Amino acid sequence: MKGFQLKTPLAPEGPRPDFLIVAGEASGDEHAARMVEGLFRENPRVSVYAFGGKNLRAAGAHLLYDLTQHAVVGLCEVLGNLRLFRQLLAAVMDWVAIHRPRTVCLVDYPGFNLRLAKKLFQKGLSRKGGGEGTLYYYISPQVWAWKAKRRLGMARWLDHLALIFPFEKDFFADTPLRVSFVGHPLLEAKASPLLSYDPQGALLLLPGSRVATVRRLFPLMLETFRRLRPQFPQLSAAVLYADEGILGELQGMFAKYEDLRPALRFVSVAEQNLPCAASLMVSGTLSLRCALAGIPGVITQKIHPLSYFLARRWVKIPHIGMANILLQRESVPEYIQGEAKPSVLCEKVAQCLQDPRRIEGAQRDAEALKTVLGAPPDMTVAEWLLSSLEEKF
Repeated sequence: MKGFQLKTPLAPEGPRPDFLIVAGEASGDEHAARMVEGLFRENPRVSVYAFGGKNLRAAGAHLLYDLTQHAVVGLCEVLGNLRLFRQLLAAVMDWVAIHRPRTVCLVDYPGFNLRLAKKLFQKGLSRKGGGEGTLYYYISPQVWAWKAKRRLGMARWLDHLALIFPFEKDFFADTPLRVSFVGHPLLEAKASPLLSYDPQGALLLLPGSRVATVRRLFPLMLETFRRLRPQFPQLSAAVLYADEGILGELQGMFAKYEDLRPALRFVSVAEQNLPCAASLMVSGTLSLRCALAGIPGVITQKIHPLSYFLARRWVKIPHIGMANILLQRESVPEYIQGEAKPSVLCEKVAQCLQDPRRIEGAQRDAEALKTVLGAPPDMTVAEWLLSSLEEKF
């Protein structure tokens, strides 16, 4: 792979690392970073290495490679990058084989991380495969939504699984896999101040953290905002971006919408307490953050037509937004594929801005979500990860 460079700060004969974290998406990188921060508070002496992103590096992990820059969604999008992912998988495997970390912790990103778990097992590099290191997984693949049989492979390869939704325990009850509920990361005190509801705030545009998704959805969001302006002339928009690479993509597409420049600004996810009146967003972690903040909004999504066709066959739940999945109803309207049109989205976002029922409903649903997610955890995620160092085998 042209330009592919892997940092290997340890010599083969160097000290054995305590942890290797593998997080391949912006949200997983963020949650993993919070886990590592807690880990260092519990034990400042542990050594942590990572294939992840900027948040893990900021948390104190030694970043070996920025895996988040290659995040994609959809089968066709993955197939288009298959050679790249094979090389990345081989690079992680080589690092583990050389440095033998005491624990490998996989975070979310199931398309990559479940393949990695299986490979580590097959090559004898994990405890259950006959190796030295334990294999932990944080933020379970959504086996309750699609491909439920994945749980059988997970039970064979993994040593311990950390869950962020309390109801997920039931889906592993028929396997010998150890599972622990560690609480949802967005309910932690440090996770809350990113967004807040303010009827005088901006329209929040969330085009996602993956390049392919941004390219499909950002022009649609901009056109929707353009159509809203005659009805709401004082309305401004804030576009949240995950990193400088995504910002470059956004700014390149925005060049065709010069008329919107005075009313739109780009905002890093590092900004705190962004006041928002409504949101237009891709499904994902940030859509759940909006719902928890009581911000009324609309979810939209477009993926490759073949990926969508296959998803409709595999996915067994009626919604794509996590708030809707948790509440088991369409709390946040969803418009995907051909339904995602500027005229439709404009109408629905306008309701979020001025319909008291939508605004009050978003506030009630925020409290309901906090109740669903607020079950007492078995332990913190940092305690869960540290327990791997006490494994006896």
